[in-house]
Amino acid sequence: MKNITDSFVSLVRWSFAGSFGFNTDILATNPINLSVVLGVLIFFGKGVRVSDLLDNRKRKILNTIRNSEELQGGAIQRLEKARARLRKVEREADQFRVNGYSEIEREKLNLIKSTYKTLEELENYKNETIRFDHQRAVQQVRQQVFQQVLKGARGTLNSSLNKELHLRTISENIDTFEAMAEITD
Repeated sequence: MKNITDSFVSLVRWSFAGSFGFNTDILATNPINLSVVLGVLIFFGKGVRVSDLLDNRKRKILNTIRNSEELQGGAIQRLEKARARLRKVEREADQFRVNGYSEIEREKLNLIKSTYKTLEELENYKNETIRFDHQRAVQQVRQQVFQQVLKGARGTLNSSLNKELHLRTISENIDTFEAMAEITD
């Protein structure tokens, strides 16, 4: 205590001396600084108790922590919901992708089958057309050969047929028809 009063005395002396300076003696100035701070605290903080201030500060900090924890819990819930939606969307996207690829493959196979079927039908149509044309050509050749043979036979008959041969052929044909009539009766 003596140091404190000595410090005040020396401070008072300095002010009367008319000069101002710094006291570099730490042991002498620290008690002065502490006494000034304590005096200010006591004067201005008469109605305030430090424990009340600490309790208020503690309540504010706890409320802030509680609010932060609630916000964190809500954020975690939203994050989990978002992750669940993401997983669901990814599954749906994978399913659409698989279904799309399957659909593409199915359409590709259907197109290939359809193309082969069309080619087969065209091949059958071509073969039928060729067969029909072949039959028509054979028929035309037969008809022309038949007409040639008929023309030749007429010519041969006209040149070698006389009246007597003509009558004998007619009578043989009549006999043949009568024999046929008797068989059918």
